[in-house]
Amino acid sequence: MALERVQKILARAGLASRREAEEWIREGRVTVNGQVVSLGAKADPEKDAIKVDGKRVKLDSRLRYVLLYKPTGVVTTSEDPEGRTTVLDLVRTKVSERVFPVGRLDYHSEGLLLLTNDGELAYRLGHPRYGILREYLVKVKGLPDEKDVAKLKKGTVIEGKRVVPKEVQLVRTTPKQLNSWWRVVVGEGKTHEVREFFLRIGHPVQRLIRVGIGPLRDEKLKAGAFRELAAEEVEALYRAVGLKPAKEARHGRTTGTGLHQKAGGVRAGKTYRGSAAGAGRSGHRQAGLKRKPSGHLA
Repeated sequence: MALERVQKILARAGLASRREAEEWIREGRVTVNGQVVSLGAKADPEKDAIKVDGKRVKLDSRLRYVLLYKPTGVVTTSEDPEGRTTVLDLVRTKVSERVFPVGRLDYHSEGLLLLTNDGELAYRLGHPRYGILREYLVKVKGLPDEKDVAKLKKGTVIEGKRVVPKEVQLVRTTPKQLNSWWRVVVGEGKTHEVREFFLRIGHPVQRLIRVGIGPLRDEKLKAGAFRELAAEEVEALYRAVGLKPAKEARHGRTTGTGLHQKAGGVRAGKTYRGSAAGAGRSGHRQAGLKRKPSGHLA
């Protein structure tokens, strides 16, 4: 096998995202054949002894791609020091591999979240360079006027950088216009960016639902439920970030697509209820919103 960058090997092993793996290398936690490596070092995962904190790294050829509807009151981390329910708690009864969430949904937000051990795909989905858009349905207090909407569309400065939404569209208002629902598409992935957009025009967010991740959509998935992606969905994600799917994945001969799982595993197309599902509302259906699949919002 050809030499690969060590951070890419760690990500492909499902241990962390590539960014997290790079941080481990900077911290001196990664060795190759007994030597601490620096960022940019390469190795052969079949021949070299790659270790993190002294533990040997083993590549798992079984890639998993799980689409979860994260309810409110669940944290998007692998572990939580406060003992709160994590997204991994919801899927662990059916997913034995070590997967990790791609991107973030904050504690009070809900909606679609991808969990995977495909580190390269996760890295590209989260990097602004690849232009993967996220679509949200957002309920805010009151109804922003034209001036507020114009200001919102110009974006705002978050973490020292101006962030501009790709699309902003009014969906509907509630009786007497006490609240309003908006469709917002973003590409930056800054922390709390959608909430900040509306907060800074004086209309705080009351509910936030992620309904799209690049080409991924699922209007039937309920809060706390999850399913394995179908092979076509994995291929769509690969195309969206400029990757070429492995031959096995293209032809459905790998368990990574969920097409040939053993009994008890997650099967593509079959929905499972999380073991600690938390809130039970069902996204845009509970919001009274009807949507047609819109595909990739490029």
